Amino acid sequence: MPSRPRRTRVRRATPAAVQEAAEVLRRGGLVAFPTETVYGLGARAFDAAAARRIYRAKGRPSDNPLIVHVDGTEMLARVVRRTTPLARRLMAAFWPGPLTLVLERSALVPDAVTGGRATVAVRCPAHAAARALIRALGEPIAAPSANLSGRPSPTTAAHVLRDLNGRVALILDGGPCRRGLESAIIDARGRRPVLLRPGTLTPAAIARAAGASIAAPGRRAPAAPGTRHRHYAPSCRVELVLPAQIRRGDVAGLSARATGLLHRTPWSGPDPAFRRRVAGGLDAYARALFAALRDAEKERVRVLFVETVADRGVGRAVMDRLRRAATR
Repeated sequence: MPSRPRRTRVRRATPAAVQEAAEVLRRGGLVAFPTETVYGLGARAFDAAAARRIYRAKGRPSDNPLIVHVDGTEMLARVVRRTTPLARRLMAAFWPGPLTLVLERSALVPDAVTGGRATVAVRCPAHAAARALIRALGEPIAAPSANLSGRPSPTTAAHVLRDLNGRVALILDGGPCRRGLESAIIDARGRRPVLLRPGTLTPAAIARAAGASIAAPGRRAPAAPGTRHRHYAPSCRVELVLPAQIRRGDVAGLSARATGLLHRTPWSGPDPAFRRRVAGGLDAYARALFAALRDAEKERVRVLFVETVADRGVGRAVMDRLRRAATR
């Protein structure tokens, strides 16, 4: 059993560093690595003891399943009992990419990875360093986001180090994540896709690729990673405000002391202690969200006011994260 590291090493994700990270995983250790969505905290997916170390490092509830990362359909066959026609259509359209599929798990996947359920969440990441690490290890990697449980997901190696220094042996630094929000999760066991968690892949795009409309999860829907517990919350309180309030420059409670503002709409009011405007469309807002929450923390903001967006398309994923961050 590997001992808990005294200090976490951060290495640029070179081929040599990837090989070193794979060796850490072979010994049962933990490695943080970049993906196109957020940074993941990885362990060997078929090693129950290693998977349990992920939960301890994060302080993650043991009933919250992990996502298994594979490098393609050949490796997927070791993780799931069967691949449905729906899953094959979605993989053809979106893998490698920010889509996680829930399927029946194989006997190789331990309860520690699935939270004791008969299903497993699995995806093929699009980041070159993530796929190189999976190939170097030669087997799937179980990995939730590389942060303390309940905190904003990490989109840089520095975010990971802030939360997990001394809890993980090695961080592969692949730069900022391109998407910035976690993957969409689809239950692909049936004929219609069931959306369990929204992501930057929109429901409309998923429905087109599936050839079927999106179904709402029923009471028997499988638990999806990152959806059952409080998530994405910085140390400051998050309050949601409407675009109309931003346009008027009138947000009650916003002042120059210990408050902050994250927004897209131009702001004409007085500046608070922390203010960040994200120019561009919804993809840019999604990409900047978690980093902005963490930067507000560093400025010792007590209350962060965040502009809402329309709850459709990519905005559905943004609002899902914002509502969870604002939950008290």
